[in-house]
Amino acid sequence: MTYKEARVYLDEVSKYGSVLGLDTIRGLLNELDNPQDDLKFIHIAGTNGKGSVLAYTSTILSEAGYQTGRYVSPTVVSYLERIQVDGKWIPEDDFAELVREVQKAIVRMEAHGEASPTVFEAETAVAFLYFKRMQCDFVVLETGLGGTLDATNVVKNTIAAVFSSVSRDHMELLGESLKEIAGNKAGIMKPGCVVVTAGQKPEVMEVFEQCAGELGCRIYKADAGKVEILEESWSGQHFTYKNRADIHISMAGRYQIMNGVTVLELIDALQDAGYRIPEESLRKGFEKTVWPGRFTCISTNPIFIVDGAHNEEAALRLRESVETYFPGKRLIFIMGVFQDKEYQKIAHIMGPMASKIFTVDLPDTDRTLKAAELAGALSLYCPDVKAETAISEAVKDAFLAAAKEDVILTFGSLSYLGLVMELVKKRGEQK
Repeated sequence: MTYKEARVYLDEVSKYGSVLGLDTIRGLLNELDNPQDDLKFIHIAGTNGKGSVLAYTSTILSEAGYQTGRYVSPTVVSYLERIQVDGKWIPEDDFAELVREVQKAIVRMEAHGEASPTVFEAETAVAFLYFKRMQCDFVVLETGLGGTLDATNVVKNTIAAVFSSVSRDHMELLGESLKEIAGNKAGIMKPGCVVVTAGQKPEVMEVFEQCAGELGCRIYKADAGKVEILEESWSGQHFTYKNRADIHISMAGRYQIMNGVTVLELIDALQDAGYRIPEESLRKGFEKTVWPGRFTCISTNPIFIVDGAHNEEAALRLRESVETYFPGKRLIFIMGVFQDKEYQKIAHIMGPMASKIFTVDLPDTDRTLKAAELAGALSLYCPDVKAETAISEAVKDAFLAAAKEDVILTFGSLSYLGLVMELVKKRGEQK
């Protein structure tokens, strides 16, 4: 099987859609001799910030000398980006070989009359096989959706259950209230593991504390009150936290400081558990961490930022960052989201800031909110909104509309940011 054939096969598997539950993934992994049982996991759940917490954590652990796998969803730059070891994507040949192994296991399952795995379950199995092959010391694992019934929650050897900020999203699957959503995400906790959490709303923290207590887990909490911001800009930030002075992170966005603080609590938890993580490795890891699509500057003439803010809380954080870094600047937005998102709330938060907004249809035509409908919501807050027929046209028109000192901001679904980054890069190369 070639890489191209592997991708075609997985596209065919995707017809089974997305199904929450662990029975099918357990059956698939059992056919593959349960590679996940030979691995140790740092399991991350949350609504916003999971990917950034994963990126910081895995980079720091790699710097400390641990062979570290990371499993990411969704991706921005490349499909292969979702499975990495020490920051290197899985090679195409290895990916194709392991997809073939998973395909054979699925054929055996179907012959036994078992349910067919979803594409996410198949990809998760490929990841576990690869991490075992690479003899990873740690796997930093991001949930796909929720926690309790997410396919990644098939793992048993969880060293740390980590929670980024929890807010309302995917309510149709996870629950209408924050307590219900938190209870679902708390399902990744395992008896005796350490629990690390970002600052949370009181009802969320109450759920986490109760679950941790019932499972005998020590809980570490990030404390915003002990953060001192020393310097912040769109090109990087410096801050202190508790007894650690002048932590430097290369990623922008005020929220990245709180993601970093959550990771500092995790590193403390791992050190308390006996893992060796030198201070130098921690600091180098923070400085080296990059995470495309999270308030990422991809051009400086004019400044062009991409950010995956696609729900209410993320939009509030994005607005805070824009107000902090670009006060008084003329702002031009490009926005595209899926139809199941609270786009009216995002429009209310971000719309009034912009001088001009271009809305786009996303590549996933079945899930996209149509550009015209999104434009209608944004026109309540910005007088100059245009629905574009193509993402390439929106990028071109945004550059035409922007003066050198203006700022272009593309945000919404992560699914189209990779294309925007590619278009901007090509434009720069053609100059």
